[in-house]
Amino acid sequence: MLSRILGAATLLLAGTATAQQSISAQHLQGEALVKALQQGGYVIVMRHASSPREVPDKQSANPDNVKPERQLDPEGRATATAMGKALRDLKIPVGTVFTSPTYRALETIRYAQLGNPQPVPELGENGQSMQGGTAAQAAWLKKKVTEFPKGTNTLLVTHSPNISLAFPDASANLAEGEALVFSPSGVVARIKIEEWPRMK
Repeated sequence: MLSRILGAATLLLAGTATAQQSISAQHLQGEALVKALQQGGYVIVMRHASSPREVPDKQSANPDNVKPERQLDPEGRATATAMGKALRDLKIPVGTVFTSPTYRALETIRYAQLGNPQPVPELGENGQSMQGGTAAQAAWLKKKVTEFPKGTNTLLVTHSPNISLAFPDASANLAEGEALVFSPSGVVARIKIEEWPRMK
């Protein structure tokens, strides 16, 4: 009986410690967040930058958007560009970049100038736009945020349904371009795309 009580108490304490660790991680911000990211070892999961829900017609589509698919609007292009510049100015290293194969996700990375992205179907929308995302994709994403790089940060660019399905508690009202930053203790920060330049 005593061993059961002690076992339950140990589990309760472990759960409390984990919860406290997670709560304290949520408050990492400002200079402390920048310094942490400069050291690397984090996974950043980002929703693509601002994009209208309407697919452009042939006249308004970008020349290389041949399908055509949804593409970034002027705000999306500007904020993605500013984010990329801020990461370089802040000397926050970005290593591997995984992305949804969609045009707007690839365009986000192109404007941010974040190197050669690796398009993976697990981050895609399955041709369903705002209704995309499956349990298998959520499981893949959950696994990916446990693979922490050394000396750099991994970036994943995907869609709202994919993020919401994988991390429902951390992603409420996630804006276009907003990112969740993961450490071994869980989500350490949420960063809106327009906040990166202000972190200087």
